[in-house]
Amino acid sequence: MLIILAFIILFHLAAAILLFVATIHNAWWVVSPAGRDVIYTDLWYSCNATCYPVENSHTAIAAYLQAVQATMILATILCCVSFFVFILQLFRIKQGERFIFTALIQLLASLCVMIAASIYTAQKHSFHVSSLQEGSYGSSYILAWISFPMTLVSGLMYLVLRKRK
Repeated sequence: MLIILAFIILFHLAAAILLFVATIHNAWWVVSPAGRDVIYTDLWYSCNATCYPVENSHTAIAAYLQAVQATMILATILCCVSFFVFILQLFRIKQGERFIFTALIQLLASLCVMIAASIYTAQKHSFHVSSLQEGSYGSSYILAWISFPMTLVSGLMYLVLRKRK
């Protein structure tokens, strides 16, 4: 049982780390123009040699970008809260009970990641200026999609998990 518990904790921590990296790292969209520096764009900034805010990110045209920012931050916060609730429930709930509250929080985190990545996928060309149109998805975008099934599986594991001796 201790090995299963250690696996669940490590799996949850890995999902949380992926969420942190996907939210913070500046590689949601990558452009490699011929003869120039590679341009990395995240949810807030575009960077090559220097970083500058994403153009029009504060306007109503890019309101979906603000939704992606908010849901990724919310997913990261919910994943961390879920971990702390799991640790508290590990010592507080009675033997034989399930970690339902932890599972619900983790499943909400999974839903937030899915919403953020889906919105970004659907609206990928809306906020990029013409010089950034010919790019591709970056590593942070891929990490966001990888963290979705990880948080989903983690939430489902908490639903199945019962506290044993």
